[in-house]
Amino acid sequence: MQLFITDMSEDFAVQILNWKYDAPYDFYNNEENAESMKELLENTYYAVVDGHGNLFGFFCVGGSAQVPVGSQFGAYSGEQIDIGIGMKPAATGQGNGYSYFSFILHHVENSYSNVPMRLTVAEFNHRAIHLYEKLGFSKKMEFQNGPTTFITMVRKL
Repeated sequence: MQLFITDMSEDFAVQILNWKYDAPYDFYNNEENAESMKELLENTYYAVVDGHGNLFGFFCVGGSAQVPVGSQFGAYSGEQIDIGIGMKPAATGQGNGYSYFSFILHHVENSYSNVPMRLTVAEFNHRAIHLYEKLGFSKKMEFQNGPTTFITMVRKL
């Protein structure tokens, strides 16, 4: 699978906001509206495309990758670069996760050298947690946002 990183475009943002995941991953479904479009287009979001220019996924870095309420629990203290990822629904559960996230990690490592990485994942997402652990992330802390428990995970240098 050959992947490329490109700037987020309005077309890619619309596609992402209309992705629909099956339960329990429907937690990650979004709504296309002005606020969501602004989030994707005006922050540090990048599109990941295949060799034909088709959208495969996206990632973000920095504050956009954080769950805002986590700051109240001290989840985002320290010198780390936060990273968030998403993959089109049709590609999930097909064995693409390891190569996809490795590709993104390589890019982030080259862009933010010598900074540990941190991500936040919903506790129910065992599939993602397993992937993150295989790629060297370890659980750091948990916090609640309403009924959802989130876990921060850190990958040291």
